[in-house]
Amino acid sequence: MGYFFFFSVLISIISGLVNGKTAEVSAAALEESAHAAELSIKLLGSLCFWSGIMEIAEKSGFVGVLEKFLRPVLGLVFPKIKCENKAMGAISMNLAANLLGLGNAATPLGIAAMKELHRISGFSKVASSEMVCFVVMNTASLQILPTTVAALRLEHGAARPLDILPAVWFVSACSLMLGILAAKAGYRKGE
Repeated sequence: MGYFFFFSVLISIISGLVNGKTAEVSAAALEESAHAAELSIKLLGSLCFWSGIMEIAEKSGFVGVLEKFLRPVLGLVFPKIKCENKAMGAISMNLAANLLGLGNAATPLGIAAMKELHRISGFSKVASSEMVCFVVMNTASLQILPTTVAALRLEHGAARPLDILPAVWFVSACSLMLGILAAKAGYRKGE
């Protein structure tokens, strides 16, 4: 990634010099640096908030209740993880955040789940089947209530921002099922 960013900046500077637009390139670099700093601070605040919520949920026993509720389904997807494992609780919380369309909440929970899955795999340098399935499941992001999309639709003038629910449910369920099947089949083929 470092090389990609380096060459992107280099190409932008060279393009600005060739086209005589060095002032615009400089102004854009300074403005976007400020936007990047603002975004980082906003994301850091969100990350801290949802990490705190995860700690409260763990200590209050909510993670255990959620894990018991989701255990039958998650046990099919992650058969190698013991049901009482801390990873299953983090995966359950991540899934709950995704179901509610809370992408910012799902990120720190997903990181916690991936750390647990990495620990279970013995800190292997190769992603385990469970890690691959979790990434696919997290990316497909099955949502019951797409709050972020609904908020964006409302902000842009949609009269009924939630009228997309049936399409969101169908597409996210299909992508989740097909993604998990492909991940499991691909991982077995690679073994």
